[in-house]
Amino acid sequence: MRVLVTGGSGFIGSHVVDYLRAAGHRVRVFDMAPYTYRNDVEWYKGSLLNYDELRMSMSGIDVVYHLAAVADVKDVYNDPLYGEAINVRGTIHVLEAVRRSEIKRVIYGSTVWAYSESESSLLNENTPLCPPSHLYTATKIASEYYCHAYSKLYGLATTILRYGIPYGPRARGAAVIPTFIRKALNGEPITIAGDGSQFRKFVYVEDLAEGNLLCLKPIAENKIYNLDGKEKVTVRQIAEIVQRLVGNTQIRYIQSRPGDFSGKEVSSKRAYEELGWEPKIGIEEGIRRYIEWFKSEDARR
Repeated sequence: MRVLVTGGSGFIGSHVVDYLRAAGHRVRVFDMAPYTYRNDVEWYKGSLLNYDELRMSMSGIDVVYHLAAVADVKDVYNDPLYGEAINVRGTIHVLEAVRRSEIKRVIYGSTVWAYSESESSLLNENTPLCPPSHLYTATKIASEYYCHAYSKLYGLATTILRYGIPYGPRARGAAVIPTFIRKALNGEPITIAGDGSQFRKFVYVEDLAEGNLLCLKPIAENKIYNLDGKEKVTVRQIAEIVQRLVGNTQIRYIQSRPGDFSGKEVSSKRAYEELGWEPKIGIEEGIRRYIEWFKSEDARR
């Protein structure tokens, strides 16, 4: 199968590319950033805001993974116009380019932040979404609705994947686990926004990439899947794991961020039952692997 991955040079996208190639698929990356991880993948340099570049990149493609986005919540908060442009208009550009290219399938990388305002104690793909309080969440929900609309209006098969909080090799430096590890290795205090009681079910990036591969199955067409971790872990526990694995470092607390996702109990049962997906790497093992990767990368610089 011939697959295009927008954002394939990025954190999650590059691991999805690895899993697609391992499964024998031909892969093309569409990204402004150079693709440097392997030499058996095509790279098309282009912007989500350039519709013509997107159309050209889709020549001969069977399936599009749309993973490119402004992924840092703080970046959307600081520059909402750019966040909207990439995350919302970029998505409709992808969907329209796919429709015009007569490609039959789009897989969209969304987020469990979509549930941030929901009050249910256990959230699944059928839980109604509420108006979001954060602009990042608004951009992701809007893109989900675009996927639904294109499916209904044009018969374009779409799959929406709501990712848990990913971590692992190649992670953005500003994400919470890389930030904690970098500070600890540099001998700096780890800072936590709020009291650290907000929890996540962090998901190791290779587990997440496997879920992306499995959703190529026909059963996943026009479905939503949560791909979240198994373990409920507070931000304070993450800091304590890093502290234990790296060595002695201080933990300090600062004011909480506006619109922060406090953590919800999100079920990935549908992904397990229909796709056979479940995360395999536990949080401490995953952090240990990331620390080893980080040290090896640092040594190469």
